Amino acid sequence: MSDLCNEIERFGKSIGSVPRYRIVEALLKGRKTVGELVKIVKLSQPAVSQHLKTLRASNLVIDEKRGQEVFYTVDGEYMLELLKNLTAEIKKPKK
Repeated sequence: MSDLCNEIERFGKSIGSVPRYRIVEALLKGRKTVGELVKIVKLSQPAVSQHLKTLRASNLVIDEKRGQEVFYTVDGEYMLELLKNLTAEIKKPKK
């Protein structure tokens, strides 16, 4: 039970940051390079890289090197569905 609680806490802290949420939201639409993410979230390259490091440590994002470029994507179908559902719920109009 403690391991599960730790995972939930790590997930919440990772996704609870506005810049990291914006990065994940961009990655939900498909894999991206750091350069693409910099343009989308309007943060510096070092800031985006630091946020990606945190997201990788929380198993939310994986990286894949292709030649000179590194592509980032949401890790796994389950996580992809979870994040899409979470995003949809958050965007629903409040009653």
